[in-house]
Amino acid sequence: MKYSKSLLAISLAGVFFTGLTNAKPAVFFDDFDYQNIAEFNENGWKARTETGHPGIKGATWSAEGVSFHPKLSGANSGGFSMKSVTAGEADNTRHTQVCHARKYLYGTYAARVFFRDEPNYGPDGDEVIQTFYTISPLAYPMDPSYSEVDFEYLPNGGWGSNSDSAMWTTTWETFQLEPWTKVNEYTRKPGSYAGWRVLMMTVEPDSVKYYVDGELISTHSDKVAPEKPMSINFNLWFMPKGADGSIGPVDSDELREYQQDVDWVYHQVDKVLEFNEMQQDVRTLQASGELFVDRVKPMQPALPSPCGL
Repeated sequence: MKYSKSLLAISLAGVFFTGLTNAKPAVFFDDFDYQNIAEFNENGWKARTETGHPGIKGATWSAEGVSFHPKLSGANSGGFSMKSVTAGEADNTRHTQVCHARKYLYGTYAARVFFRDEPNYGPDGDEVIQTFYTISPLAYPMDPSYSEVDFEYLPNGGWGSNSDSAMWTTTWETFQLEPWTKVNEYTRKPGSYAGWRVLMMTVEPDSVKYYVDGELISTHSDKVAPEKPMSINFNLWFMPKGADGSIGPVDSDELREYQQDVDWVYHQVDKVLEFNEMQQDVRTLQASGELFVDRVKPMQPALPSPCGL
């Protein structure tokens, strides 16, 4: 069959635009269907091992607290747990943190997590922090392009507040450790958030919004909105005495263990989704059997991705 040049051009254009229409969005999704830490690492995750801020000074950070559960109760297709322990001192404290590559900035982030108000064993009352967040390294004290977006659940209080449970959302412009100086915007929502919760944050150049189970709980301004690519993180750590007025660990040398579980995590680049849209996208990925998807291209050149802070 012969085509005129004009018909051939139209035909090729149709193929080109159909390809654009069918292009898949830049999405990162992990259903955490792993058997061990090696499989976890193969998909770009790593567990923190370096000591340092935050938490009890000198405490250990390690993969020992990370475990995988193919039949995690209440999860879609398994998940992972973080368990951190303390008896109040650095030498008996192990914090836990996991990190993905530093290549995420604007768009929609979400995770389904299980928070607890009490330790698995041992005395209750430690100011413990259970989190989902994104972060860039601090290049130098008070670096103005530093970026951090946090969900922090404090079941026993902290940050100088009372001992009541509360969800804190914080967006950081910058900080320095010595002397402690911070520039951020935060919101404290009192109440227990124990159980499975879906956390979502939308990040744009002019605002950051935080949602819990579809409810908008805070909005922060362009004065603190991220400027640099960040990594995706979860961590579980103990607040030291004196941190912004915190009382720190309870006065007991009995070991106690706190736990946080994660079902899945999701990010779509440069698109602000409604909560129901995000949920539907996650369900579609799960129904298709796509338990790990990474269509988010690394920066060029790829950025170092330290797992610390």
